[in-house]
Amino acid sequence: MAAGQLTVVKLERLRRRSVGKLVRELMHPGLITCRKGTTLGQVAAIMIQNHVHAVIVEDRDRRPLGVVTDFDLLAGEWLSTDAESLAAMRAMTAGELMTSPIDSIEADEAVQVAAERMQRGSVHRLVVTQAGRPIGLISISDIVASIASRAPVLRGKVADVMSRPILSCREEARANEIARTMTEMNSRSVLVVDAAGRPRGLVTKFDILACCLSGGGEASTAAEIMNPPVTIHPSASLREAADTMIEHHYHRLVVVDPEQPEAFPVGIISSYDIVNEMARPGSVWMG
Repeated sequence: MAAGQLTVVKLERLRRRSVGKLVRELMHPGLITCRKGTTLGQVAAIMIQNHVHAVIVEDRDRRPLGVVTDFDLLAGEWLSTDAESLAAMRAMTAGELMTSPIDSIEADEAVQVAAERMQRGSVHRLVVTQAGRPIGLISISDIVASIASRAPVLRGKVADVMSRPILSCREEARANEIARTMTEMNSRSVLVVDAAGRPRGLVTKFDILACCLSGGGEASTAAEIMNPPVTIHPSASLREAADTMIEHHYHRLVVVDPEQPEAFPVGIISSYDIVNEMARPGSVWMG
């Protein structure tokens, strides 16, 4: 068999392996929930305690009504200096802020269908149902973890899918300013750099929520709430990127020039970028 034919056969085997994976195999069973009357401060606490980015809002009979995400919380006025706005946010409930209806997928659908639906709807998670009844949740992180545990099917490079424009701030930027910018730019993270443009950390929506719960609020700076960046090179494979995300429990990596690692980064790659590549027409997963 010629080398070209062998490559085609290998690709087809990998495609079939991906097609055979069902949503139920990767999902997290059960849901992290709250009632409609739960205050937003309590919702934020539930997210931090359970290390989740979203909480399902249910009615008295435990039927899911909607979802509140960390991004929904950031869109509010938690870090406002206006006492009236802050009081209004404290009084608001999950039922008032939730997004409804919930994006869902059946447990016996193929994982690639879930990836495509996430990409098409720009969502990071889907409620998994069985005969219409919610039984769990599948997220981008679950799909990336599955990719990292399988054969090296990720043939692209980090440079092929990373985001080159980077939302950044200096170390002295205030938490309320960062939250406002994240919301306006629809971004899940901000790169923190020093005066020379060297990467010093990342601030995510989780960091902002933790800041709110600790009472730091407006007084906190990027330097105080950021996490150290985990870096990767543009030439690294997507498999390497997925492995690194799973190892460090990070959703995004800072892409640096290996010859100038302390220079301003060349990009950011997120777990969503990898799933987006999965859902691309003509990819290994889509056939």
